[in-house]
Amino acid sequence: MFGITKEQFLKAFQYRSATRAYDPEKKISQEDFDYILELGRLSPSSVGSEPWQFVVIQNPELRLKLKPVSWGMQTQVEDCSHLVVFLAKKNARWDSAFLRQGLGRRNITGEQMEQVIEKYKSFQEQDIKVTESERALFDWCSKQTYIALGNMMTGAAVIGIDSCPIEGFNYEAVNQILVEAGVFNPEEWGVSVMATFGYRAKEITRKSRKPIEEVVKWIK
Repeated sequence: MFGITKEQFLKAFQYRSATRAYDPEKKISQEDFDYILELGRLSPSSVGSEPWQFVVIQNPELRLKLKPVSWGMQTQVEDCSHLVVFLAKKNARWDSAFLRQGLGRRNITGEQMEQVIEKYKSFQEQDIKVTESERALFDWCSKQTYIALGNMMTGAAVIGIDSCPIEGFNYEAVNQILVEAGVFNPEEWGVSVMATFGYRAKEITRKSRKPIEEVVKWIK
């Protein structure tokens, strides 16, 4: 239907590996990186909240400031083609202007809006219980960014672009550096995860995974 077979897609999954050494001479084209960002933008999120921003850090000086507090990308931050910082919304409560604005893009009536908001209130307060603290709400939003992260890395692999997800960094320090650089408002956003993209500098040992029998359980 979409011009790619199951075998081709699985081959891309098998090819994708955490890339820690990039070829600094090979850069991703603007067209290809726009495609990767579009994969993030089109990703699903809980209640359609889209509680994310994708910040592409191409400034060499800012990358170097991040390096000492980002042990997970010590060998990548200077050589990768693109560095993306995934921000998560700090307040996406059912009664926030942020969530209401998102609903407004769905072209629903005022009455429908209130019904949906009431439903989201029950979901957040009773079902998933994320309104109990600011941290719980932020963590809920952060989980959504990982959906976008996965789609972007997989989509990149499909066209032969490498990537590496990064959690190995001092979150407080990275937030502070980016806030001081004017990248985002800390009252509204916080760093969830980062990722590097580019082209591998050398072959990577094929990754190992548990057998399917250990990770899938069928209940019939």
